[in-house]
Amino acid sequence: MESNNTASETIGKPIKCKGAVCRGPGEALVIEEIEVDPPKAGEVRVKILCTSLCHTDCTLWKLDLGPASLFPRILGHEAAGVVESVGENVDEVKVGDMVIPVCRRNCGECRDCKLGRNSVCTKFPVEHYGEMPRDGTSRFRDKDGKIIYHHLWVSSFAEYTVVDITHIVKITPDLPVDKACLLSCCIPTGVGAAWKTAKIEKGSTVAIFGLGAVGLAQRRHSRIAVGQEENEANSAYMDA
Repeated sequence: MESNNTASETIGKPIKCKGAVCRGPGEALVIEEIEVDPPKAGEVRVKILCTSLCHTDCTLWKLDLGPASLFPRILGHEAAGVVESVGENVDEVKVGDMVIPVCRRNCGECRDCKLGRNSVCTKFPVEHYGEMPRDGTSRFRDKDGKIIYHHLWVSSFAEYTVVDITHIVKITPDLPVDKACLLSCCIPTGVGAAWKTAKIEKGSTVAIFGLGAVGLAQRRHSRIAVGQEENEANSAYMDA
């Protein structure tokens, strides 16, 4: 999706843009005009350049029970974009930086994050499923001014989104955005499962189930880890 807004025109102001809004469990997404508020302290507003679809989006799209079943909402959590503006106390990124938003937070300050257990960050526990993690409010509204909920603290199915800085990773601008968006979820999930969780090493015997992006990422890392040549690892994608 495209927008004619420039940073100098939009910083500190709400942005009217397009978003794919889901208004009920399993209902078709509809492209609507939405309004995206400026980032508050500790937040970043991102212009989405490319987004992909994760199976988790499909699962939560159909969910009709529990605290994570909030509608209307803007789905999507695998994306790459450029920083449009930042809120107070944000020094990690600046306007114009290329970033990927991630659904797992890393405050870098709590005991768990310092020990590498950032998937269970204790500074920002999972309390606000459909809102921003610091104050529990939304940055999205529809054309009638009614609240639209966030999704996995990213909501990438919109031209612009607001993400907490603990969910932002700065990347090199040389990385193609259609590849970079996969680094938001599926690639680190697959590689992390093989490298960090299973701790696959040379000589390991490995069975991997699933040929989606997560399974392929696991398979690639596993073949490299057990000592196969790079060209053999590349062939894993072709074999699948």
